[in-house]
Amino acid sequence: MLKFTTDHEWVRLDGEVATIGITNFAQDKLGDLVFVELPGVGTKLKKGAAAATVESVKAASDVYAPVSGEVIEVNPKVGSEPALVNSAPTGAGWLFKMKIADASELATLLDEDAYNATIS
Repeated sequence: MLKFTTDHEWVRLDGEVATIGITNFAQDKLGDLVFVELPGVGTKLKKGAAAATVESVKAASDVYAPVSGEVIEVNPKVGSEPALVNSAPTGAGWLFKMKIADASELATLLDEDAYNATIS
């Protein structure tokens, strides 16, 4: 099950590990991505901090950490194939994984219905 932020990130939880990417809505608004800059493994992020950058022919946009934690893995495929984020934003186009530092922050994330209400 996915959770969402109002900044258009999605989160898939697996225990204390969160996989993070941008939503289909976000990738659609950005257009064809040409560059993705990911955080380094071991980077500690606070909730709301800029964690990554996605760049399209239209604009560059920051991707924010939906929760606090440490980056434990990045998706090397999106660095060489940014279009994966467009074609599979909640699948193969994931951006990075974090070990969650404060599980209570998860309560601030939106379910799919609440997120869809923010974009309609």
